[in-house]
Amino acid sequence: MSSSKTLLSGIIGTIITIICCTSPVLVILLGAIGLGAFTGYLDYVLIPTLVIFLSITIVSYRKRTSRSKKTKTG
Repeated sequence: MSSSKTLLSGIIGTIITIICCTSPVLVILLGAIGLGAFTGYLDYVLIPTLVIFLSITIVSYRKRTSRSKKTKTG
């Protein structure tokens, strides 16, 4: 996977995870389909997911900027 696709995937995943963490969208959806009992466990899933997507975004951004610096100086 190219670094631009990885960066885009990281950014999209981070945005979706932040929306689910900060808004009641996921709680409402789980309640609507009868899985409201799982809302207490969302922090165990969403926080690590946010950390993973942020890590993917940071690593791919650093790869992209270091590659562009090499091509400019090289």
